[in-house]
Amino acid sequence: MGTLTDVFKALSDPTRRRILMLLRERDMNAGEIAGNFPVSKPSISHHLAQLKQAGLVSDTRQGQNIVYSLETTALQDLMTWVLSVRDGGDRKEAGDHV
Repeated sequence: MGTLTDVFKALSDPTRRRILMLLRERDMNAGEIAGNFPVSKPSISHHLAQLKQAGLVSDTRQGQNIVYSLETTALQDLMTWVLSVRDGGDRKEAGDHV
């Protein structure tokens, strides 16, 4: 899983946020995901790589397709961090610099 910095970077892009919303509904292969956007398939592959690096999606090979799934663990970790900030906590994520 990526650091909080990776998660924030991944979530900063509207296309990546929309990909996460699509995957919230169901697992999809890259072609199905790309069909929802007016951008090139290599661009979608780049976005998927960023999401995977952040730990927000996982991929599984199914025959000739790679199927992407939403990873809720990274989102849960993000929410834990947000709540700790709200509650005055000072926990740091490994790999993040202050």
